[in-house]
Amino acid sequence: MSNKKAALYIRVSTAMQADRDSLPLQRSDLANYAKLVLNIDDYEIFEDAGFSAKNTDRPKYQEMMARVRNREFSHILVWKIDRISRNLIDFCEMYEEIKKYDTAFISKNEQFDTSSAMGEAMLKIILVFAELERKLTGERVLSVMIDRASKGMWNGGFAPYGYEFKEGDIFPSIHPDESVLVRYIFDLYEDIESSVAVARKLHESGHLTRNGNIWGCEAVYRILRNPFYIGTYRYNYRKGSDAPRKRKDSGEWIVVEDNHPGIIDKEQFDRVQAVMKANHKGGSQGHRQSIGNHIFSGIVFCGVCGGRYTPGKGPKRKDGLDLSRYSCVGYNSGKACNGSISDIILIPFVFGYLANYFKLVDRITSGTKNKTIEKALLKGDVFSFVTGINVDTIEDIRYHLINDPLAENNDAIEFENQQSKTAALAPLNSFDSEIKKYQTAISRLEDLYLFSSESMTQSDFIIKKSQLQDKIAALEKNREKASEESADNDSMDRDDFLAGTVIFKKLMEGLGASHSCEDIILKIGKDALKSVFPYLISKVYIRNSVPVKIVFKNGLIHNFTWEPGKRKVQSKIELFLKSYNDEINMAFQNKGTITHRDLREMGDLNKSQAAQIVRALVNRNVIEQAPEIGKGCYKLVSENIFDRHGHA
Repeated sequence: MSNKKAALYIRVSTAMQADRDSLPLQRSDLANYAKLVLNIDDYEIFEDAGFSAKNTDRPKYQEMMARVRNREFSHILVWKIDRISRNLIDFCEMYEEIKKYDTAFISKNEQFDTSSAMGEAMLKIILVFAELERKLTGERVLSVMIDRASKGMWNGGFAPYGYEFKEGDIFPSIHPDESVLVRYIFDLYEDIESSVAVARKLHESGHLTRNGNIWGCEAVYRILRNPFYIGTYRYNYRKGSDAPRKRKDSGEWIVVEDNHPGIIDKEQFDRVQAVMKANHKGGSQGHRQSIGNHIFSGIVFCGVCGGRYTPGKGPKRKDGLDLSRYSCVGYNSGKACNGSISDIILIPFVFGYLANYFKLVDRITSGTKNKTIEKALLKGDVFSFVTGINVDTIEDIRYHLINDPLAENNDAIEFENQQSKTAALAPLNSFDSEIKKYQTAISRLEDLYLFSSESMTQSDFIIKKSQLQDKIAALEKNREKASEESADNDSMDRDDFLAGTVIFKKLMEGLGASHSCEDIILKIGKDALKSVFPYLISKVYIRNSVPVKIVFKNGLIHNFTWEPGKRKVQSKIELFLKSYNDEINMAFQNKGTITHRDLREMGDLNKSQAAQIVRALVNRNVIEQAPEIGKGCYKLVSENIFDRHGHA
């Protein structure tokens, strides 16, 4: 037939075989079989004389396979299976490859023809034994490697950070440069007791991993947990590539203590493990205090990657106020998460916005215009850098407030914010999607079993189908639980918001007109703020060091818009000047000058931010350099006192 062409493969390896299974005999038998049995007149012969079957490194075999990949042959015909290979794994790999190119394999003597049902069944039997051989080989290799590890011998792979494996070595040795950073990581962790904070410090100081990546908290955690750094060699600790994070039973571990030079002493390693264990359980005093001291802990999120911001202490201030800074650790995911924000921005922004919101509740009517709503919500110096509130947000606020969101009877309120609704349904939709995926898999499995020429056995079909059904049952159970929790959470969130409203209005009464960070903290207190904010707010999203979205417990999502370009830098300057007007005035009155250091100590600023503020004041002709007084000193251009808006 014109569309069929056979590759006749012939091989002998010794003179003895050449006598018994001579090349001419194989050639003649295969040619006749192709013509008379397969009805194929078009064939080509590939001969490897004097080559062993221990592997497939044979010139004619490789040439034949290359032409199979070009789809030149419909059949490969051999005299016996062992002419291809005596290695079962090599044969199975060869068959899997030619199958992709619609090429049938035929062995004349064994009557092995994969184009027939019987031939296909024979192949499956061979594949079973090939898999068995693979597993037995794997067990033998693992046994050898475990024996080597128990003797303290290196089994290959990448040496842990801080060590290096050179050609000719029998075990990794200490890397002179990397080991310094390992000691620094352990020392730093003992000081600040947070792997996230350690990762951030490494990032800020410009340190990179061995692969040139930014340090993440997980990489730090792995180093802190690894006993390799005290000279302990641990092998067969984790499961294979299918579950690399799961540990094996401790009885399977190979642990050899004092096997190699350590970088960290055992006493420090034990101290670090104790702190990490306490932090994991939330049991260490330092850990509890650290969490309790941050007003917005657990509330602030990144507007870029969506990750939670981690709290930390801000720089020390002369006025003694203990303020926090919140930073995104999403930089280790490769996204542009460069934002951070401090209490000096967050407290007046969030408190002021809540105050404006509850004042609006008492004044809004069905005739109130959107612009009036927006203006009322953004009233105050702290919002001077916000250019507006998202139009959809305004409409949601109008609908919600006019329908009395503070009524105790939730059934009387038909409001349901669409964004909040979508967010609530997202986890349930995820379950539905997974369930549908497994239902589709069952359908395809049934089609494969019933109609495919490559059908599986009945036992395999039953086992696989049962596994998929178990997954569906588990997902349906989890979905039902999530649905119940979602309903409970909706009710709890509403109750929280109602309770928080009462508390917040009481706090507003004692504050007065000033909403500066200092006044809020001094008159209300950090404990009161930390108690009330979680009742009213679920999340505050930050982008480019400013709030861009607030998610309230009553379901509303408030989105803020900003001027494009450099407005975000200017906004921070404006906010600083307004918040620290009195301190700046006091500095000029007491010393007659001001420096970068003065500005940094007043607020939670770094060097770059302090320099931006100085440049802004110089450009506005408010201050000028005073080299006659000292380097880096600035004085007022005129005798006029610095006013609220940073102008002379």
